[in-house]
Amino acid sequence: MRIDVKRYLSVNHLTIYHVAKESGYGYTTLHKSFNKEQSSATPLNLRDLDALAQAQNKRMWQVLKDLEEHYLLSDDSK
Repeated sequence: MRIDVKRYLSVNHLTIYHVAKESGYGYTTLHKSFNKEQSSATPLNLRDLDALAQAQNKRMWQVLKDLEEHYLLSDDSK
């Protein structure tokens, strides 16, 4: 299973720049992470969840729950 991070950003009216600014994580680091081809070897990591949570004043578990409920892609839906 993969997570459609780009769709999550779009639906929540976020940009990578905004997430980087609000979270304190580097733009380049987040840009590489959010735009990489995701596989079972390269899942969304805790830093990415933390950055998304901080940018929206949410807890990490709230972001993870939203991602799991609405933004999961099966491996065959590439």
